[in-house]
Amino acid sequence: MTIFIISSLIIFGSLLVMVEILFVPGTTIIGLIGVIFSGIGVYYGYQEFPASTATIIFVVTVLINLGMLIYGFKAGVWKKFSLTDTNTGRSFDGRLLGLEIGQKGRTTSDCKPFGKAEFGDIIYEVKSDNGFISTNEDVYIQKLENNKIIIKQ
Repeated sequence: MTIFIISSLIIFGSLLVMVEILFVPGTTIIGLIGVIFSGIGVYYGYQEFPASTATIIFVVTVLINLGMLIYGFKAGVWKKFSLTDTNTGRSFDGRLLGLEIGQKGRTTSDCKPFGKAEFGDIIYEVKSDNGFISTNEDVYIQKLENNKIIIKQ
């Protein structure tokens, strides 16, 4: 019965360590509970058996837990839970469609350097490349970049 209790504690502790490594990495609580169960099994082994037998139980327990840890790292479990891709997409809302560099428009507000200008029948938020431009001035599109309209007088 003593062997059954010790082996049950060690196996249950090792299984908890494996669950921590494979299924819920980073929580630490489950792995810590597993190590505690394994430690209780080793402690119980030292209480019930001679020191040489208990030392063998200790070494086997350490090897099992280290084996679980090494298997977890070699299996690439961490790669499944870590972010490896980056989002490089940009938002495109289509507001620059129909606009061309050199297109003529008229300011509807002061541009200091940001303001509003009308190109065709649509009013856009624009940025002046030259600084201040007053209302009702003719402007031209100088650049279209990153959903921004850069104008010049």
